[in-house]
Amino acid sequence: MRDNNVEQALKALKKKMQREGTFREMKRRNHFEKPSEKRARQKAEAIRRARKLARKRAQREGLIPKRAKTGRR
Repeated sequence: MRDNNVEQALKALKKKMQREGTFREMKRRNHFEKPSEKRARQKAEAIRRARKLARKRAQREGLIPKRAKTGRR
């Protein structure tokens, strides 16, 4: 925490928790999830991870162009 700036520290903490998926995890654990819903969610997450990995691999090999980063600030 720099210069006792609580707002800035809180913002950084929230951003880090968002990136790590902590908020999503807390929301998921708050309510009961049926086993069929759990399987469907896990399957969708696995598919998403596999697509992301394949996209990164294709970008590394030059098959598809890398996405340009846009300045959001």
